[in-house]
Amino acid sequence: MNDDRSIEEAPPGQDVRPALRLLYAEDEPLICAMIEECLTEAGFEVLTACDGNAAASLLEQHGKTLAALVTDIQLGQGPDGWELARRARLINPAMPVIYTTGDSAHLWTSDGVPLSVVIQKPFVDAQVITALANLLNEAGGS
Repeated sequence: MNDDRSIEEAPPGQDVRPALRLLYAEDEPLICAMIEECLTEAGFEVLTACDGNAAASLLEQHGKTLAALVTDIQLGQGPDGWELARRARLINPAMPVIYTTGDSAHLWTSDGVPLSVVIQKPFVDAQVITALANLLNEAGGS
């Protein structure tokens, strides 16, 4: 019997890569719960904030460990999604950003950061996962 357990095989079908951590900011509880579950099931480690102040605090605490930001544009109290993305880019200039909005997305061209996309609400889970995968691939897999 070999007692060396430093190298263990993952069970079949289980991913052995570490989960990419992202910050998800959304002030609508039902949407937040749905997308948080979707992101977690897709293999991401999700830090969730319910308003701009909570998102800014999580960004300050964990920003250097984040692979991406997914944020609603209107977040209630505190900074909005545009400002949150600018702060994220001060920490990591290449951080992929996905904006979600129930309003018009026309400001994205002027207020959005480069290497970002905007997804209009209502949307399906797969749109967020696909956008994340594309942006992470463009950024080199952060």
